[in-house]
Order: sequence, then C-alpha cells, then structure tokens
Amino acid sequence: MSILQELFKSAVSSAIHLETRDSYEPDDPDWIDWREGRRFDPAERWPAWFGLVRDTTARGVSVQRARIVSEPPTDYVKYEHDVTPGLNLASGEEVRWLTRSRAVGLLIPAVDFWIFDKAVVVVNHFDGYGGNLRHEQLDDVDLAVRYTASFEEIWDRSTPHAEYRI
Repeated sequence: MSILQELFKSAVSSAIHLETRDSYEPDDPDWIDWREGRRFDPAERWPAWFGLVRDTTARGVSVQRARIVSEPPTDYVKYEHDVTPGLNLASGEEVRWLTRSRAVGLLIPAVDFWIFDKAVVVVNHFDGYGGNLRHEQLDDVDLAVRYTASFEEIWDRSTPHAEYRI
C-alpha cells in the first residue's frame, strides 16, 4: 500500500493538497488520450483513486485541492479542469483554482504537498518536466502547521471549480 493510500485510509478529519505546476507527467497515456481528443470517464479510468477518495469523504473527512495556475492556462491545466468534475468533485473533493496573478503577496511553498489531519506532510517530488519522482512523508507538525496556514490563505483567495472558467 502506498504512503498516500495509508494516510487516506487513516485520516480522521482532513486531507489538503496543493498543486503548483502547469504540467505533470508528460508521458501519461491518459493525458495523451485527452490531448488527442479521446475523452473518457475519469472515475472509470482511475477507479482505485476515485474509490479511495470517495470512501475517505464518505467517512466525513474533508478533502480539499487547490491548484495554482498560469494564465492563459496550459493544455495540461485544461485537461485537469476537464476531468475534475468526473473525478475529484464526484468523489467528494472540493477543488479551487488560483491564478498566479491573484497569488501575488502570498508565501507559497516551493513544492506540491498533501497534509493529513494537519499533522503529516507528504511532499510530492517531480523532475523538471513534471515526472513524478517520489512521495516523501514528513511527520513534522511544525511544517504541517506552516504549510496548512499557507494552504488556507491560498484556499481563501481561490475560485471554486464551478466558477473558474478556462
């Protein structure tokens, strides 16, 4: 079982996620299918992730995802925006979008991360092209507090998915 799976299954109150890149996983076959016009049902394409998040939110755990994006958006961000209703929102996540121009003045961590129950941080490490290198679990409550405070400022300034137009 992966770090994220274990933490989702044991989460009691919250899981928050910050995404800061305009592109991820350049060789991902799902991204390539979407880019080439082959649309799909995200919940069917990623049933394990969908079920994990759905089961977590069904237990009453709040799952929030904030995405910081450039404008005009990259094609990858358009892809994320397109699959968000069928995957993230349908599984019970809340998703918000923050343009970089609206992020001015915020202190934003330099890495993507998850925080579970405001105590456990999982840093997502990527290569320069957006390829996933690894997840690093940090049981550092002080870091979790700082990252959570940053996330909350980002969240408050972000636009809910239903209102964010590409």
